[in-house]
Amino acid sequence: MKRRTMPVTAALAATAALLLTACGSGDDDKPKAEDRIAGADQGSKKDKSASPAPSTGTEATRPDMKLPQDVTETFVGWKTGDSLKDAVLADAGRAQTAVTYAVTQGDANEPALGFYQDGQALVGSARWVKSIVDSGSTFSGNVRYFAPKVSMLDKGSAAVVYCSDESKAFNKNRKTKKVTKTPASDQSYVTYSTRLDKNEQGVWQTTRLESKRGDATCTP
Repeated sequence: MKRRTMPVTAALAATAALLLTACGSGDDDKPKAEDRIAGADQGSKKDKSASPAPSTGTEATRPDMKLPQDVTETFVGWKTGDSLKDAVLADAGRAQTAVTYAVTQGDANEPALGFYQDGQALVGSARWVKSIVDSGSTFSGNVRYFAPKVSMLDKGSAAVVYCSDESKAFNKNRKTKKVTKTPASDQSYVTYSTRLDKNEQGVWQTTRLESKRGDATCTP
């Protein structure tokens, strides 16, 4: 199943100023049953060395987002060595995890979604999750996230652009558990452009999100 997509006007090397105006939700893209899901999981089985770092600052009680055993993801290059940027990346990853978790739970109102997302991003993600759940689908497989670029916009906000590889993630019928495998193509790769704002609990919430499938900046 496809993650919602909209044209991205900011490429991976875009400036922070461009990212401020480029990010937006992709609420209107309706995924079809034969398409793939894009998602992420901070609590799934993966190489810990590639995991986003824990967030810093005032710690909130974070939701448990344990995904099914057949749903995994990998973060590549998700640590910069800068504690602030690593905290931003950590929650950017968790925002993706929350979307996938909501899909696997079959609940567009899953609290984890609102914990890591807000504003336009939350509205778009909730609508997208509902469309997947209503179609009777979930997904199985692995999604790889790579090539993250972080720009601090000010003390409490940041822009993050990154890529995802969905070539090993497939549609799964929620009732029959049947997995429909489709061949990889340029459409298996997605570019994400996001804005994150730090809330009072110290969580970097994704507030704006834009994505483009098959974008040349992320395809092999």
